[in-house]
This record gives sequence, structure tokens and C-alpha cells, in this order.
Amino acid sequence: MGKKKTPAINSSSTADIAFLLLCYFLMTTTMDSKTGLQRRLPPMPDKEQKVEDIKINRRNIIIVRINSADRLLAGSEPIDISQLKDKIKEFISNPADDPNLPEKETKVIEGYGECPVTKGVISLQNDRGTSYRAYIEVQNELVKAINELRDEFSMKNWGKKFASLNEDQQKIVKEAVPQNISEAEPKDTGKK
Repeated sequence: MGKKKTPAINSSSTADIAFLLLCYFLMTTTMDSKTGLQRRLPPMPDKEQKVEDIKINRRNIIIVRINSADRLLAGSEPIDISQLKDKIKEFISNPADDPNLPEKETKVIEGYGECPVTKGVISLQNDRGTSYRAYIEVQNELVKAINELRDEFSMKNWGKKFASLNEDQQKIVKEAVPQNISEAEPKDTGKK
């Protein structure tokens, strides 16, 4: 009796099919690439540039602190994250010209004219034990406050939101409502 041949599956094109499936999944899968904070860092200083200590009036700074337990302190009072945006908007805009809130200086903005601009600076300080989630939530609230102030300025002057303005108008709004957020290096408050 002769040897019986067992039928085999033709696998010569299996590698081609696997490659095509891989290409298909790579092209159709979306990768979430918009994670993190969008920040433009200042340019590197020249080596010959002298370091200057800029003196800022105490009333022009609000210190926002996040401790290792993710508790928030804005100024000298404990605050909930849901209240932070409104507190920052009030601080930056200083609508009643409160002497305890930031000063305003009149600047001439090219293409707009004279405009009162705040000297307010938001100083963000956090502990090394602060969770990333709390840090991002605070960052989002700070940026949301600035964006809302920019939208209000845009609506008042052009009847459109900031995102709908042309490039020149956006530049004017950015000068009129600056985003001055200073971040201090994280501290270890849990250790003595």
C-alpha cells in the first residue's frame, strides 16, 4: 500500500493577508494625540544676558496652591475647584477697581487704541504629592478663566467669540487680556 498524502492548506498568501490586515488597522485606528498641556515656552536666554529680579506688587499676584491631598488654596482661602474659575476671572478683571486686586495700566494696542490691561499674575504652586488629575483640573480652570475673559472682550468689541476672530483681532485680544501664569517648582511639604 502506498503512502497517503494528507491535504494541506495553501499558506503561501497568509503573510500577505496578515500584512494587509495590519496596514488596514494602522490606517483606520485613531490615536489620541491631544494629551498634555499646550504651552509655548519662552525662548532660551542669551548666555551674556543679565538676570534681573522683577519686582511685582503683592496685590498683582494671586497664589494658587495644591497640596499633596489635592486641596486647593487660592489667595489665603481654601476653595473648591468649581469656584476657581470665577475667582480668577474676578481677580484678573478687577471690575470694581478694588485696591486689593491687581492694578491696571493703560496700554496703546496697535490696531485698537488705548486699553486698560491688568498687571495680574497667577502663581501656581503644587506639592510633589499632588495628583496629576488635580494639577490638570486646576490648569484647565485657570485657562478657562482667561479664555472666558477673552471671549467677553471679543464679544464686546466685535460681537464674536475669540476663536472666530481673525489673526489681527486675536492678537489685540491677547494683548488686552494677557495670560500670565507663573508655575513654581513643586515642593515637598510632607517632609520635614
